[in-house]
Amino acid sequence: MFRFARRGTIKYLESGELSALGFLTHAFCTRRGGVSRAPYDGLNVGDLVGDREGNLLQNLNRVKEAFAIPDGGLILMRQVHGDRIHMIDEDGPLPEGLPECDGLITDRPGVALGIRTADCVPLFFVDRTRRVIGAAHAGWRGTALGIAARMVAALAERFSSRPEDILTVIGPAIGPCCYQVDAPVFEAFSAIPGAGRFLRPCREKGRWMVDLALANRLQIREAGVASENIYASDLCTACRPNLFFSHRAAGGRAGRQISLIMLSEGGMH
Repeated sequence: MFRFARRGTIKYLESGELSALGFLTHAFCTRRGGVSRAPYDGLNVGDLVGDREGNLLQNLNRVKEAFAIPDGGLILMRQVHGDRIHMIDEDGPLPEGLPECDGLITDRPGVALGIRTADCVPLFFVDRTRRVIGAAHAGWRGTALGIAARMVAALAERFSSRPEDILTVIGPAIGPCCYQVDAPVFEAFSAIPGAGRFLRPCREKGRWMVDLALANRLQIREAGVASENIYASDLCTACRPNLFFSHRAAGGRAGRQISLIMLSEGGMH
């Protein structure tokens, strides 16, 4: 179950199942509630899209204030469309600058893991027993490389997480209604078992439609997480330009929305 909520000026989407856990804060932010102007109008957090730096800083400050993120506690990635995962241990240092990766995992309260997207899939992982969280960015390359499955494996390896304890949430991303791809993308996916479930041919020769969210869902299931513990928003970013930034819908001139997840300091709240 997903619902829209608001903190300060920021409108965001939340998962009822994660909210019910009581020991974390999470949000799939929309583009609403920021200071950036067209074509990045609203809550743009993309630093490489051409927006003014002052707007970006104001928007990030609004996010930190709205979700009570401690100073220095918002960790973003230099997303590289790969499958590298960066661990932030409870007793280790916070990363300096932006780690080059597409996945973050932590057991440290007060550290918000952030993903920036404009069509790619934002993924949250929560070990509800050991209270460990993860966030991953899955575009077509990361999905083809298996980053979602790697997140489940990394939780098991580093924190002894059991698949039955993991909840996974798939946020808003471009849907199979709007995501048309060419032969190189098709070839990257076609070797994956069950690819026929999330790839379908178009009328146009050499083009296919891809369901990225489903591709990640199948991967997470294959990694051992039960279907009933995987929740998907099923909102298409390209279909809802009033709510979300979409690289595809905007012809490449789009801001980036932020999705974040953070363990609460002091346990339950």
